[in-house]
Amino acid sequence: MHCIEHLDATLDQVRTTITLADDVAAAVERLRRERSIGLSEAVNDLVRAGLTGQRRGTPFRQKAHDLGRGIDFSNVADAIETLDGPAAR
Repeated sequence: MHCIEHLDATLDQVRTTITLADDVAAAVERLRRERSIGLSEAVNDLVRAGLTGQRRGTPFRQKAHDLGRGIDFSNVADAIETLDGPAAR
């Protein structure tokens, strides 16, 4: 994985350098531009979002397609006969 950015961070009053993967560095930079915030605030916001499980974007929606004849499952015996034929009874 190619990393483009090395950042310094302070952990328990000790300065530490972290290496961000390209996609993470791009996400930090994108958030900085969108919100006009600093590097530390952008990194902290993204880490907090990851820790709390916040998701961005729209939720997944399953697309349904009409497959023709529908089956009424309210009567299981009729549904089995429709699917497997009369010999299944």
